[in-house]
Amino acid sequence: MPKSQGALVRKLLLLALVGLAAQLIDGSLGMAYGLTSSTLLLVAGVAPAAASASVHLAEIGTTLAAGVAHWRFGNVDWRVVTRIALPGAIGAFAGATLLSSISTESAAPWMAGILFTLGAYLLVRFARPLRTDRAGGRLRGRFLSPLGLVAGFVDATGGGGWGPVATPALLVSGRLEPRKVIGSVDTAEFVVAGAASVGFLIGLGSEGFLLPTVAALLIGGLIAAPLAAWLVRIVPAQLLGAAVGGVIVLTNARTLIRSAELDGPVRPAVYALLAAGWLAALVLAVRALRRTRQARATAVPALAASAPAADVPPAPAAVGAVPAELAGTGTPAAR
Repeated sequence: MPKSQGALVRKLLLLALVGLAAQLIDGSLGMAYGLTSSTLLLVAGVAPAAASASVHLAEIGTTLAAGVAHWRFGNVDWRVVTRIALPGAIGAFAGATLLSSISTESAAPWMAGILFTLGAYLLVRFARPLRTDRAGGRLRGRFLSPLGLVAGFVDATGGGGWGPVATPALLVSGRLEPRKVIGSVDTAEFVVAGAASVGFLIGLGSEGFLLPTVAALLIGGLIAAPLAAWLVRIVPAQLLGAAVGGVIVLTNARTLIRSAELDGPVRPAVYALLAAGWLAALVLAVRALRRTRQARATAVPALAASAPAADVPPAPAAVGAVPAELAGTGTPAAR
């Protein structure tokens, strides 16, 4: 095999592994497929618009598979899907058009800044326990529509962000089960990824899509989809979210530092500060995970002792108890 072909094969295998890792993370957290894939493609030297376009085209396949799986398991609230998918598609199309019109030199720090911010958000979110109580009432369209519009725009311009923006907002509202939050957001993302791909096709043309990259990411993602259900049982999502957030922050910080032309002792000082913040987030995530497990361990015996043997409820409902979706992880279990 010629050296050029061998290098191409190795690159495609590496991209397939990127897609596999990104889907494993997304399947465990309900987010971060686009964030992880785009970050690693940028590190590999792919242009920002081409990276986002390729990731979104691959996501059409991965989100379709995820949506069908969530629908079969009853994890989809179609009212929520319809109210966030259409505004999300509009925002994604607008974001793709904007990113396509920006030069590579200007787009790189813009995209790295969005990814850096979302990575920092992941660190903060998974460093503390997730709210598990549910409020009454239904989610209103005046909340869902703007949420979908913003999440779609951020997703297209940043190469990812639909899940990190939409999923936490719906979880914090407390009006929808965690499994239905993740299932509905993942299902709606199919429409968002399709709209973003159309926007990139108009703005960049067909040459803007790196089809071998798309195929490799798609293959890796489809392989990882069933494995994600196994991974979420093994690795606590609280720790995985903090770990992924730190990786995204550090890798995109490199682009931001270069664009700011920081030299001398400032550069290592910035990296050291970010690494310290990452370590602190991991420590807080471990503590939050322990508190969640302790609360669940103490709540179940207390309920069993206070209720008659024949009337013991199947799941804890006391304050501080953790629903089945959060058992053992402190975060919602995804597909």
